[in-house]
Amino acid sequence: MQRHSIAPRPDWQKTVEEQGLIWHGAGDADGEERYWDESAYYSFTLEEVERIEAASEAVYQLFLEAGERIVSDPEVMALFGIPDWCHGAVKAAWKNEPPALNYGRFDFGYDGTGEPKLFEFNCDTPTSMLEAGVIQWEWKEDVFPELDQYNSLHEKLIGRWADIRARLPGQRLWVTHAADPSHEDTITATYMRDLASQAGLETLGVVIDDIGLDATGRAVDADDQRITAIFKLYPWEWIVSEEYGREIVRHLPETAWIEPIWKMLWSNKAVLQVLWAMFPGHPNLLAASVIREKVGADYVAKPFLAREGANIEVVAGGATLARSGGGYREGLTMYQELYRLRDFGAGYPVLGCWVVDGAAAGMGIREDGLITGNGARFVPHVIRG
Repeated sequence: MQRHSIAPRPDWQKTVEEQGLIWHGAGDADGEERYWDESAYYSFTLEEVERIEAASEAVYQLFLEAGERIVSDPEVMALFGIPDWCHGAVKAAWKNEPPALNYGRFDFGYDGTGEPKLFEFNCDTPTSMLEAGVIQWEWKEDVFPELDQYNSLHEKLIGRWADIRARLPGQRLWVTHAADPSHEDTITATYMRDLASQAGLETLGVVIDDIGLDATGRAVDADDQRITAIFKLYPWEWIVSEEYGREIVRHLPETAWIEPIWKMLWSNKAVLQVLWAMFPGHPNLLAASVIREKVGADYVAKPFLAREGANIEVVAGGATLARSGGGYREGLTMYQELYRLRDFGAGYPVLGCWVVDGAAAGMGIREDGLITGNGARFVPHVIRG
């Protein structure tokens, strides 16, 4: 695993915009403000990629076992903060397996040595799919056409939509997201809509604030069309907290929500403690507990449901090395053993490793400080050697 500097392509901004990435953060000449950053790339050996791929699929299997453990114990679901009136729906979705992409992004710490270590699993509303699946592949084809890349995300997502298409009423899908100033969610939702269309689905877009309920409590769009299947880039913990949350949950059998409500079991950082309790010492896991003393003096503290690196504290030897602000101060805190990231010269890379229905599907790399936040840079990669 190495980091290399390289000259960006001429007119790279126009190129990635034409490929759908309008939120690239052009920044200054040194790339200080960029999100998509092709002034550098990482190279991996095939052996390293195979290790990362194996870790992704192994950890996914651990999550399946942890899910069985959590869903069978109301006390554990309560610890996760899942409202008791949702427990039945979560159990039913886990058991009955409604239509789902079963996709997600494992964030791993890895420096080219040892085993990748799991930080968390973004599997309810993961982002950076377009960058990982398309933008960095097209960059590789332009710059290093003779090399390979660990990347099958685009094809696997289309394949998964094709697999579940017949289970969606009328083969029709609504796609929703919150209106966001940065357009990150807009880009991600638009990309997902395109993937579903390529798989043969009829798609319709609707902003989350325009979703309402009809007289029977069923979800409808801005034109009062009843929504029968919907991909949402809006987390389940927010949905169940909305005024209409109970009605959405009550009518789950009549509306296919993708991803299903059982993703509340995996997207919550409380699952890290369950994993460590079930598989202590697993080579791809870090010690995790709600009790700080159980993970040692060097740790990362993070709220159960924080996003984009918010409200995280990194502590080593009793001193705070980094701390981020944010609006996720309520609820319990998860303490996770500190994995010491390696600075390759321009920040600390975190590997975002994708799985689709349990199969490893590639990775994207984000660079930042000790805490990977919303301002991290996305840097492409190749396989060499």
